[in-house]
Amino acid sequence: MLSERMQRALNEQINRELFSSYIYLAMATHFEEKSLDGFAQWMYGQSQEEYGHAMRILRHVLERGGHVELGAIEAPPAEFGSPLEIFRQALDHERKITGHIHDIYRLAVEERDYAAQSLMEWFVNEQVEEEDTVGRIVDQLDLAGDDRAAILLLDKELGQRPQGGESAPSAP
Repeated sequence: MLSERMQRALNEQINRELFSSYIYLAMATHFEEKSLDGFAQWMYGQSQEEYGHAMRILRHVLERGGHVELGAIEAPPAEFGSPLEIFRQALDHERKITGHIHDIYRLAVEERDYAAQSLMEWFVNEQVEEEDTVGRIVDQLDLAGDDRAAILLLDKELGQRPQGGESAPSAP
């Protein structure tokens, strides 16, 4: 059984993951509107992956007899800047999510909630990968500068990301 504090923390994280999906969806559509289809495809995949993260936590709460409370999802920005600015925003966002994941893991340790620790350990490792991946894209875009050919080459490369992201756990 989940404690009230853990249930509240996990419900808040579900909402954050859904917002993450939403903001990456907004970034994807921005890129698609700018005919940067590779960046768009990468962001669509990221949006799907974040939705899968929300579902992973949601399933955990339900499997432990908890109650899921879905909150309102904040609207993402309507306008974005250059590819470099967008990926910097994505990196900042992932770093904030990492902080929240660490807070929930700390709570799980404090409460000796081993099931939540196991869940959050997966997310701790996932966030290392997320920050590394987005950070490398930021570095490459920074190196590309205003070189349109380099940006288009990176756009093409990121378009190779397989679609589907992480699949959401299925309902029982």
